[in-house]
Amino acid sequence: MATCEVCGNDYWMSFEVHTTGGGVHTFDSFECAAQRLAPVCEHCGCRILGHGVEASGRFFCCAHCARRSDVAVAQDLRDTVGTHPG
Repeated sequence: MATCEVCGNDYWMSFEVHTTGGGVHTFDSFECAAQRLAPVCEHCGCRILGHGVEASGRFFCCAHCARRSDVAVAQDLRDTVGTHPG
């Protein structure tokens, strides 16, 4: 058994996440892993659990939040891929 580094739960099904920087983290749930490891949108503050958007080295949950920031290149970003079906 191992103890979750976020909530402190000692759980028999805990797991480790190894980061590219060499860090090793122990969690008891994906919720705790996301709370510790997922980046935060610089505009709205939500956790970025999907693909997100990077603009000029800043991270956002979506193109809308990037456009609402002061990042100049963000004005050209869109959340969709391909052509609109309509």
